[in-house]
Amino acid sequence: MISLIIVLITIGISVYAFYNPGLTNKLNFKPNLVFHNFQVHRLITHALVHADWMHLLVNMYVLYVFGGVVEQYFAIFFGMNAELHFIQLYIGSLIFSSGYSLFKHKNNYYYSAVGASGAVMAVVFTSIFFDPWNMLYFFGIIPIPGIVFGGLYLAYSFYMNKKGTDNIGHDAHLLGAIFGFLYPILVEPPLLKHFIETLLNR
Repeated sequence: MISLIIVLITIGISVYAFYNPGLTNKLNFKPNLVFHNFQVHRLITHALVHADWMHLLVNMYVLYVFGGVVEQYFAIFFGMNAELHFIQLYIGSLIFSSGYSLFKHKNNYYYSAVGASGAVMAVVFTSIFFDPWNMLYFFGIIPIPGIVFGGLYLAYSFYMNKKGTDNIGHDAHLLGAIFGFLYPILVEPPLLKHFIETLLNR
């Protein structure tokens, strides 16, 4: 339920921002303003605005699908604290996934970023943690085990981040994915045993 609420709020604010660019300028992630002007809200609010319709719809569709799955796992393992953990996962991943760019671009006034991709990847990788052999559909067509997809995606994001030839925040995707995978272990270390057993007992 909480993931659906986040999806609806994000869609509403993003669509409004499409027609009111000034809002995007107030919410986007600008490391220079975060670091030097202490506008720390941008570490989180950048997830509420997106570059275009495709960026928004892809992120929100993935968040809707995998968010519901993760909420079910959290309900099983965290009980009544499931929604609180989902909020912590989402917000924590936004901050963590922005860390690299924050320091790399702290003196670059012109650098800015928007979108919830870092948090979305965190949610995807949390779902992989709980069920590593569950089939994900690569490009929506090719079935591939989650753990295999995860490994390939991390390698791809690392490579593209080092290459740095496009305008995509691969560092945020990479760090968000790592945070999402580690979150269950950080809050409940015995869950590492669950992951290992699930991975081995295919």
